[in-house]
Amino acid sequence: MPVTKRVAILHFASPPTIGGVETTIFYQARGLADRGYSVKVISGVGGDFDARVPTIIEPLIYSKHPDVLTVKTELDRGRVTLTFDRLTQRLYDALKAQLSGCDVCIAHNVHTLHKNIALTAALARITDELPLRQIAWCHDLAWTNPQYQAELHTGYPWELLRTIWKNTTYVTVSEPRQQELADLLGLEAEQVKVMAPGVDPERFWQWTPTMTMLNQRLRLLDADGTLLLPARLTRRKNIALALKILAALRNLSGQDFRLVVTGPPGPHNPGNLGYLGELLDLRHALQMDECVHFVYAYGESLNQPLVLDDATIANLYLLADALIFPSIQEGFGIPILEAGLAGLPVFCADIPPLRKSGQDDAFYFDPVAADPDAVAKHILEAIENDARSRLKKRVRKTYRWETIIRERLVPLLEV
Repeated sequence: MPVTKRVAILHFASPPTIGGVETTIFYQARGLADRGYSVKVISGVGGDFDARVPTIIEPLIYSKHPDVLTVKTELDRGRVTLTFDRLTQRLYDALKAQLSGCDVCIAHNVHTLHKNIALTAALARITDELPLRQIAWCHDLAWTNPQYQAELHTGYPWELLRTIWKNTTYVTVSEPRQQELADLLGLEAEQVKVMAPGVDPERFWQWTPTMTMLNQRLRLLDADGTLLLPARLTRRKNIALALKILAALRNLSGQDFRLVVTGPPGPHNPGNLGYLGELLDLRHALQMDECVHFVYAYGESLNQPLVLDDATIANLYLLADALIFPSIQEGFGIPILEAGLAGLPVFCADIPPLRKSGQDDAFYFDPVAADPDAVAKHILEAIENDARSRLKKRVRKTYRWETIIRERLVPLLEV
């Protein structure tokens, strides 16, 4: 980014205040700071939540400030008084001091909601005076909500809430709201951007630092699908078959499927290092150096491989789309049970111990004679026909805050 844009985010309240808009502000501010933007938050109540993002508290911005409530009572009755004018001037003075020098102001609900119309009026004045681009993030619309009709009146300042502001891009959180706002402002629907809220898998799944590191290195959340193989790198685990199945799955689907093998080389058999060499050669021959991930390799060295703790293993189960377990020999098959707890479909070797743990709730294949193409087809069909798997993939690919900030918000700021 050649020039660091200075971005202000404005709302009645901000984190750590709890609420949907406040959560959006949290992720917008942090996500933009991650990408080198100079970001500050301006609100009526809240506090600092990231060392890189100063939070400026101006109490008069808060929709429940006593002075704001007094003015709202007058406005709800259709009365525009000197009290409103004075409050607008005070907010104008405070806002202008904070917005001077900013390139973009992302204002949440200020343009379309009447919870503090003096704030709306103050921002409208600043729009006419400062070379400031605005993004009107419209979660709620006062003029289209029957609940608010008795509190709205013709003329200034209520008309500001259904007026197109200059140098302003309008954003809503859904397609229905997009059409609603477009109709209110007299715009074509495509003139209003849609940017849905998101989720944060790292916080939701309570990732360990190790899991965060692995995702940063391997970009697992960007994959179309991940197969998990929780095993040490020993010959009896039959990991080579899993690599061949993955290659077939990638060829069949044309998608970015990955394989994550959690364990290091087995410590008790010197031949395991030779087997590791075979696996690395096979990975390279199949042109899958970037999609077969041996987790041990992210430790300090081969003599100090990365050994995952139970919490990180659980994180991987929740991230993965399926368990693949092609082992030729097992005593029982604990990974089958762990996959059950995580709600993962299981594709495993048809051997008695795994039959005992998986029973009729797993998909089985011959660990010696299986056709990788046939197993891959079975895996792809099972994942694509399962609504939970489809939804998980869609959320992971489309509704992550990281993706929304990178692919939707940043281009909007750089227009």
